[in-house]
Amino acid sequence: MSDVVIETSEGPVVAVHPLTEEGLEVALAGLPPLARAWAGRSDFKARAGQMLALPDAEGGVERLLFGLGKPGQADAMTFRALAKAPAGDYRLAAVPPGMEATAIATAFAVGAYKFDRSKPRGHAKRARLLAEGADLDEVRLVSHACALARDMVNTPAGDLGPLQIETIAREIAEQFGATVTVTVGDGLLEANYPAVHAVGRAAAPDRAPRIIEIAWGDPAHPVVALVGKGVTFDTGGLDIKPSAGMRWMKKDMGGAAHALALGRMVMGAGLPVRLIVLVPAVENAISGDAMRPGDVLASRKGLSIEVGNTDAEGRLILADALTRACEHTPALTIDLATLTGAARVALGPQLPPFYTDDEDLAAAIAASAQAAADPVWRMPLWTGYADSLDSDIADLKNDPDAWAQAGSVTAGLFLKRFAPESGAWAHFDIFAWNPRSRPGWPQGAEAQAIRGLFHMLKGRFGG
Repeated sequence: MSDVVIETSEGPVVAVHPLTEEGLEVALAGLPPLARAWAGRSDFKARAGQMLALPDAEGGVERLLFGLGKPGQADAMTFRALAKAPAGDYRLAAVPPGMEATAIATAFAVGAYKFDRSKPRGHAKRARLLAEGADLDEVRLVSHACALARDMVNTPAGDLGPLQIETIAREIAEQFGATVTVTVGDGLLEANYPAVHAVGRAAAPDRAPRIIEIAWGDPAHPVVALVGKGVTFDTGGLDIKPSAGMRWMKKDMGGAAHALALGRMVMGAGLPVRLIVLVPAVENAISGDAMRPGDVLASRKGLSIEVGNTDAEGRLILADALTRACEHTPALTIDLATLTGAARVALGPQLPPFYTDDEDLAAAIAASAQAAADPVWRMPLWTGYADSLDSDIADLKNDPDAWAQAGSVTAGLFLKRFAPESGAWAHFDIFAWNPRSRPGWPQGAEAQAIRGLFHMLKGRFGG
């Protein structure tokens, strides 16, 4: 992505005046009569993200008013909308109380994101922010990683399969001097990743399943394992999805995209950790070799899994990947997955749930999410639903009994059976998508939770 946050400008720079609804009247009273009248006729109310360009005597922009909404309503991410200002260079007249320049610049950069790979728009001029007082290295590190995750999720499944995820992982690893190990196809059986193989074996040979492992950092440092669900397209398998449910399943590798993006931030920041990124990458396709409802699968951990629903495949590949994470004895394990529709029913598209039994980790995640204006919400690993996963013929099953109802909770309980017992573990059930457009939040892929997680990792490991 091109950098829209700049250090210097060679042309005119328009001052941006952030205003709350409460402070609007006083601010307007201080304007020249013509500007005050213009603001009144434009129905500018300083609502969050609302903008108004005030003209100068030559017909240019003299200043830009930017709404923050009601006092206390806005956070730094409100400035994502500022990226949709008319083309030109801008600077903040003042940083609003309780915010800081780096967070605002990051918001602006994230808000400027466009996916135009299939519909190039040329080199049209854009709004740019002269980010005075911001840490531009961090702004670029975070915004570029978020753009990577969004590009991956937005890319059609025909152009991004397991091999392409592997290619991206190799490019990231090469950039930061990490090592990559990839196990593909029937090699998964030899290497003891039977659940990953079972889910992906029905795909075409050029879209064969694989598990990708990146290792970076000093082995003497604490191990942080990031695990991302990489289902590049989900038909539902033999329990096939209806067309409406399949339409956006190009995004079912959102967990992999987020794990790679977060790993890229960790490596780019040089955090003092031993980083392991694990991505099981598969296509849940339909063929004569597809897994069937009622099949019993082996897993890397040795637990047998009855397949009650082939459309609950994400937890199967994560089971093997989490077991592999265990073998590194991590101090912290985080998995990210577009796992359940139940999470959306519970919390909607903008608020991803996370699950952990570690109170200190939960508090750190919540505090960092708030600090980074990257909202998440803790949900319970309610053990009363654990026996809904019991199977008569296997150690557990991948589809819970209907009486439990809480599909995102039971998915978390399934993963807990495979999560590392050393260190802390958290599971994120992300959506990775904006279902509607608004300024700074275009419809399509969205990066969720990873800015807050990066903030938490820096605090936890002293970066």
